[in-house]
Amino acid sequence: MLVTKQPVLKRFWYPVLPVSHLLPGKPQSFELLGQPIALWMDRNGNPAAIADRCCHRSAQLSGGVVIDGNLRCPYHGWCFNAAGTCVQVPQLEERSIPKTYQVAGYHCTERYDYIWVCLDEPLQPIPEIPEVADPNFRFIHEFYETWKVSGLRCIENSFDSAHGNFVHASSWGDQKNPVPPPIDEIVNTDSGFLMKHWVEVLNPDLQKKNLGIQAEKTIRTNERRWFMPFARTLKIQYPNGVIHLIFTAYTPIDDQTSQLVQFCLRNDTEAEAKAADIIAFDRQVTLEDRTVLETTDYDAPLTIAEEQHMASDKPGILMRHQLAALLKSHGEVEKRRM
Repeated sequence: MLVTKQPVLKRFWYPVLPVSHLLPGKPQSFELLGQPIALWMDRNGNPAAIADRCCHRSAQLSGGVVIDGNLRCPYHGWCFNAAGTCVQVPQLEERSIPKTYQVAGYHCTERYDYIWVCLDEPLQPIPEIPEVADPNFRFIHEFYETWKVSGLRCIENSFDSAHGNFVHASSWGDQKNPVPPPIDEIVNTDSGFLMKHWVEVLNPDLQKKNLGIQAEKTIRTNERRWFMPFARTLKIQYPNGVIHLIFTAYTPIDDQTSQLVQFCLRNDTEAEAKAADIIAFDRQVTLEDRTVLETTDYDAPLTIAEEQHMASDKPGILMRHQLAALLKSHGEVEKRRM
C-alpha cells in the first residue's frame, strides 16, 4: 500500500514535531503523507500548520518568519494566518486582498508534548492515554527520528509476538524458546483493536537494574492497543508491579519513510529506576527492530495472498483486513507500486 495515494489516510491525526522544536518566531517544516507543511506558534501560543508553498511564486513558507502570529513568506513578504488565508500583502497599499490568495490550512493541536496534524476532517480523535494524567506515572521522552521503512511494516512488527526471540536476542529474546505463547485475546475497538498476551523474557543486567529484580527470566503480561493506522500503546506489566507503558507512532512522511515518535510512562520513581537507564534499554530494543525493518519492502500489501503467514501473524492480518475495509468504505482501492 502506498500511503501517499490513499486519501483516507489524511483523515487521521499524526504527531509530527516535538513542541520544544517550535521556537518563538521561527517556523519549522515537515512532510506528512508526501505533503510539505509549515508549522509555527500563533500569537496565542497555539500551533498552526499550513501547506509549505506560497500561492504567489511557490516559495517555502517555512523559510520565512512569524510576525504578529502570522507566517510571512520569505520571498515577497505575504503573510498567512493559521487557516492559510493571506492577511497582508505589502505591495497592496489600498486594495483589499483577493480571496484567492490562500493556501491549504490543516487541523493542528498540541498533545503529549507533540504537535499533531490532520490533513483533512478527522475520522478518529488523537489516541487517548489515561496514564498521562495519572499522578502515579511519570512521563519519559524517548525517541524522535526518521526511519526508512513504511508505517504498515512498523505497526505490524509492534504486534508480532514471534520476532522477539530472534530480533531481540541481544536484549531480551530467548532463541532457545522460539515458539511464542498463544494470544489470549484480541478485541475490536473504535480505533483498531486491543490485544492481550504474555511472554517469558530474559533479563540482561540493565533490565534487572531497571526492574529492581535479580531473576534471569521474567513473565511479561502485555496489553497492546492499535490506533489505526500507524500508532500503538504497549502496556507491559511485571510480576513485581512495575508497569512500563510505551506509546509509539510511525508518522508517514512518504511511502518509504516514517517518523518514529516514542515516549513511555512508568509507575516507579527516578530513585528506583533512572530515566536514562530506561531509555538506554528501550534504545537497544528499538534499534534492533530498525535494523531489520529497514530491509523490508515498503510496499506492504493489504491482500494476504502475496505473502506467507503463520499463526502469530493474526494481528497483522487483522490490520490488513481492517485497512482494506477502511479504503473500501471510502470508495478507494489499494494503490501499489507499478
